[in-house]
Amino acid sequence: MNSPHHQYLAGLQLGELRYQRCSACAQAQFYPRVLCKHCGSADLAWQTSSGDGVVYSVTWLYAKDTPPSNIALVDVVDGFRMMSTVTGVQTNAPLIGRAVRAVIADDAVLRFELVAP
Repeated sequence: MNSPHHQYLAGLQLGELRYQRCSACAQAQFYPRVLCKHCGSADLAWQTSSGDGVVYSVTWLYAKDTPPSNIALVDVVDGFRMMSTVTGVQTNAPLIGRAVRAVIADDAVLRFELVAP
């Protein structure tokens, strides 16, 4: 299958964070779609992100019998926002505004890690 989602997953398998940029309006978009969410054009090109970004928002999840985890919204420098996890941080660490970089694990799962100041 050649859906936008499958093309995104294929990029992760290759260690790449892929996103789409509209050739009509030049806007970046993520989550991959068939049409541009900004102008409706179907003229979308795949690009590979640097993976650098800044944490826009974060929430911590607490569930019985599991360690706390976080879900973060990250503003990626390539012009889109995505949801993921920031790894290697202490519970309730202040993350908003911190620089992060995408890391794609061997299991093709994308997470972010803090960038040293």
